[in-house]
Amino acid sequence: MKEEGEESLLQHIDSPADLRKLKSAQLPQVCSELRQKIIDEVSRNPGHFASSLGTVELTVALHYVFNTPDDRIVWDVGHQAYGHKILTGRRDTFCTNRKLNGLKPFPSPDESPYDSFTSGHASNSISAALGMAVADMQNGHRSRRVVAVIGDGAMGGGLAFEGLNNASSTDNDLLIILNDNNMSISCSVGGLNNYLTHLQTSRTYNTFRYYTARVLSKLGLMDEKRRRNIIRKNNRLKMKLSHQQNIFEGMDIRYFGPVDGHNVQALVRILNNIKGMHGPRLLHIHTVKGKGYEPAEREATIWHAPGLFDKDTGERIIRNTEGMPPLFQDVFGETLLELMRMNRRVLGITPAMPLGCSMNIPMKEFPERCFDVGIAEGHAVTFSGGLATEGMIPFCNIYSSFMQRAYDHVIHDVAIQHLNVIFCLDRAGLVGEDGTTHHGSFDMAFLRPIPGITIASPFDECELRRLMYTAQLPNQGPFVIRYPRGRGVVADWRCPFEPVVVGTGRTVKAGSDLAILSIGPIGNLALNAIHTYEESHPEHSIALYDMRFLKPIDTALLHEVAERFDRIITVENGCITGGLGTAVMEYMSEAGRHPEIRRIGIPDSFVQHGSVPQLLSICHMDADAIACAISEMLSPSKTHS
Repeated sequence: MKEEGEESLLQHIDSPADLRKLKSAQLPQVCSELRQKIIDEVSRNPGHFASSLGTVELTVALHYVFNTPDDRIVWDVGHQAYGHKILTGRRDTFCTNRKLNGLKPFPSPDESPYDSFTSGHASNSISAALGMAVADMQNGHRSRRVVAVIGDGAMGGGLAFEGLNNASSTDNDLLIILNDNNMSISCSVGGLNNYLTHLQTSRTYNTFRYYTARVLSKLGLMDEKRRRNIIRKNNRLKMKLSHQQNIFEGMDIRYFGPVDGHNVQALVRILNNIKGMHGPRLLHIHTVKGKGYEPAEREATIWHAPGLFDKDTGERIIRNTEGMPPLFQDVFGETLLELMRMNRRVLGITPAMPLGCSMNIPMKEFPERCFDVGIAEGHAVTFSGGLATEGMIPFCNIYSSFMQRAYDHVIHDVAIQHLNVIFCLDRAGLVGEDGTTHHGSFDMAFLRPIPGITIASPFDECELRRLMYTAQLPNQGPFVIRYPRGRGVVADWRCPFEPVVVGTGRTVKAGSDLAILSIGPIGNLALNAIHTYEESHPEHSIALYDMRFLKPIDTALLHEVAERFDRIITVENGCITGGLGTAVMEYMSEAGRHPEIRRIGIPDSFVQHGSVPQLLSICHMDADAIACAISEMLSPSKTHS
């Protein structure tokens, strides 16, 4: 710990090379200062908090032992890596984390050579790190070390197990560190385990093992089959002595642990002892999420990303939202609760996001009918398909960005059988500070080609309720409802349940000079843009149509628009390629119509992080940009056929 008046160590660490100049005895002070730096910064610039506090000692130990960036560290999930950012040359710019043009929210090779791989979606570290380790061997660089750090629930993802399976059967020297902060695979820590861990990670013991194996190989007494048999027998002996079993040793991956993940000097010793070993191995460490900040230790889920807070009192700073429109996610949660009360066959499914999607609301009353399946989006979809097969009505809530991971499951396990699964895609469109890996840009474009699927997006909170009610009616088939992060526009949102005719849009505002076709809540920005334009151009009137459904699209409405207008603007909070604008152009072409069409949506590029209003402006999707598009299309200088 840093004593009062003692010189700061962290302030002089501009890279891990500076860290490695310190004595081992100084590392606890570095950890203390690093933890305080994270608390100071995140309290006033919100971000992911508790996870990075839990990995402070591990981060320091890794950069102290390994020669980064030449040695590779792959973080999974990325919100464990704030300490890593601070130690790798970003200490003084960490105050810009998640801000427009500032540090990215998650590790990215575009930002730093110390960020070995993109880290935004969970469970990819083992596969990516294994690829790096095998590539190094192919290139003759076996001396380079590759480490995958996986934690915060990511080990439960299917991709992690696919990576483990491949690592166990491929020649590699990958080190996997499992950061276990009270996950279900957690093991108890006991005296015998500590003894076995000390023995297994002893450099003398492992040097003896290595040279014995080499001698036996030269004598022709050791081949790969016998080596694996010895490992299996050794693992069985360990299981008998410790009364424990784990899946890793069953896959012939050498297992060490569990060990205390908050003893930085012990971690340094263990990592030094095992880093030069050959073959895949896994170090299991126990950590406390939110370590070093008592409120976060008590309620790690709430403090995962707490927003602004007073670092001295631990009080979260929550603005008064009384009288404001609700969050779309809360409308989903409250509406699902009502539907569950009406129909016992309605169920809720979420892949590890009950708080984020407000599935926690119905969970309180119906815990037996709500299922948090962990970080497993593909399983969530197929599980929902199985439920629907037997007559259940599952509402499967997945963030739009994470739905990308379950695409095959939607097609193969739901759509082909035309099962009545309702997919509620939260965080659709631009999400803000979480940035590139989390924007819900692509769902409309990649779902639209699937036969028999319904894709809808509500204009406001009342429409969300009506669409949810409609989706659970009989014989609907796969039904997608997408909505954005944040608040809507209707404070009095508890409207009666009324079915919506699938595939129909509606007229929001009549007009005669130009038609705007929108889908989803971004239509409210279009309505604001129309009012702004018409105030300064009273000679023009603009029509607004809420398409409501992307598929099946309202062809009768499109026919009416084609008859009345030769200038059309489409507006959507999704990628401009393949979404609403594309669907409208396809219809007009096939119908032999040739209006002038301007498409407004997320551009064909990966959008950075920043606040939603900032990003809407950058992408030319805000009300000002829509008004500008109207003005350009109705400019007297333009000629129209």
